Amino acid sequence: MDAAVIIEIKDNTFARQFETMTEKGLVTVEYSFQEKKIFLTKLNVPDLFDDEEFISNLLKEIMAIAIERKLKVVPILPKIVVFFKKNPVYKELLPPGIRL
Repeated sequence: MDAAVIIEIKDNTFARQFETMTEKGLVTVEYSFQEKKIFLTKLNVPDLFDDEEFISNLLKEIMAIAIERKLKVVPILPKIVVFFKKNPVYKELLPPGIRL
């Protein structure tokens, strides 16, 4: 079993994105807020970046931030919808009425 990877995330509130640096460059997840919901709107990765496990771990860290801040998460991107389907433990973060 691999130990959980700790990813350093910066919440860049000015740019409205979570940021983390990888060996290949900056990875960001853009967001917007509406009431007590965070909409995850865009995932930006460097060219040739294809580490799905890293992206999954990054999204888990973002879910932890949402839990800490008592936010509901609205996945806009198909990749984030797939993350929720693969990780049903986070489904309680979805707002009422959101079906995946």
